[in-house]
Amino acid sequence: MVGNMPITLRGFLSFVYILAFPLISPCSLNCAENHNIPAIAKYFSTKGRYEEVNPQLVDDILAVNTSILQPPSAQCRQIHLTAIIRHGTRYPTSKNVRKMHKMNQLVREKASGKESWLREIQEHWRMWYTEDMDGRLVQKGADDHKHLAVRLSKLFPSLISEEKLRGGRIKFITSSKHRCVNSTEAFKAGLTQLWGIQDVQFDHDVNDALMRFFDQCTRFVQSVSDNPSALAEVDKFRKGPEMKRVQEKIADRIRVQYNLMNDDMAEAAFYLCAYEFAIKTVNSPWCRLFDETDAQVMEYANDLKQFWKRSYGYDINSKSSCILFHDVFSRLDKAANEIINGQQVTEAVTVQVGHAETLLPLLTLLGLFNDPERLTSTNYAAQTQRSFRTSRMLPYAANLLLVLYDCGGGQLRLQPLLNERPMAFPGMTDQQTSVPLYSDVRARYGELLRGCDFESECQLFPPPA
Repeated sequence: MVGNMPITLRGFLSFVYILAFPLISPCSLNCAENHNIPAIAKYFSTKGRYEEVNPQLVDDILAVNTSILQPPSAQCRQIHLTAIIRHGTRYPTSKNVRKMHKMNQLVREKASGKESWLREIQEHWRMWYTEDMDGRLVQKGADDHKHLAVRLSKLFPSLISEEKLRGGRIKFITSSKHRCVNSTEAFKAGLTQLWGIQDVQFDHDVNDALMRFFDQCTRFVQSVSDNPSALAEVDKFRKGPEMKRVQEKIADRIRVQYNLMNDDMAEAAFYLCAYEFAIKTVNSPWCRLFDETDAQVMEYANDLKQFWKRSYGYDINSKSSCILFHDVFSRLDKAANEIINGQQVTEAVTVQVGHAETLLPLLTLLGLFNDPERLTSTNYAAQTQRSFRTSRMLPYAANLLLVLYDCGGGQLRLQPLLNERPMAFPGMTDQQTSVPLYSDVRARYGELLRGCDFESECQLFPPPA
């Protein structure tokens, strides 16, 4: 219960408000506030805003650069788009709310000093996060998807169009989690409001086998997700010298004994800064507990966790996404075959909404952001130039876009984009074009396309005889 209102009803009413909220640019509210960005915002990892990856959106949330999507040649036209999207900005989970409460209590009861930011926390800042929020979508998260829908319709006007939406040629698939379902509804609302559609509603499919494959992969769950020893490198780093120094600096800033500040408390303070900014666009006094050096350490701690739990740390992390990998290529193959046979592409756009844990294993399976050196507890200093940075890869509303082009004469090309920015498939650079032949992409991933069977990859290995 919250007040006299059950949480289910409160959640429903808040979502009705989300859908009714009009499409607006942040600057129409308070542009000065939007520029009040913490200096450490670019290190918030998976708790970061999408705007930190695409800074032009701070001034114009609907800004798109159509020049980045110039077709490989004048003969090429876009025929299919698959978009795999993380849910929008959300509340903290109940587990993190409990940690944040402890940190707030420590500062209120034990901290001392005359700094204005410390007095603001102790005298004016209110701990408003509650456990029943538990990862639900916030208003900003709904706007993330509404605005993304409008931007994608501007980038892909021939694919994301009113005609194709009404014609059932845009398909929506989502994880069953509230934040994903509500993000999907917000994405659809972005399009229906854009085109003034009021006479019809558009369905979506809930498919956890695709969008929460990690829950259903027994080998991953038992050998990594539920296995504390799988994150040994993360635990070592959290107890290591870099993190210890961050904890000591926080303790010095609020003038408490070192033994009162552990890695969980430091993480909670970092989350308080990150969530206040992501949800409310506030440069919180909590951000004053960290300088840039501290934030880089905190970012690495989270990158290390994502690396070992969802990415290159263990082979099963990426192989758990085999079912989604094959689903993506089956959609591309279907569109390709329809074009080759002179037919209309039946599914012009597929919008699939999931989690950071949905995207990262797939990006890993595709071989993206794979640094020469693995991330470990002892090579922090050597990893300053790493490409594996979740702050850039996986902010709220992160998205992998795959655009299939028909260039005539049976020639099909595939362009990948991450967070609306073109990128290259690993080992596939063509001096003539950054958009490789679809047949070459299939050849590049041929071994995975022939194998990578979810059932066989995810079964536990039989015990030795």
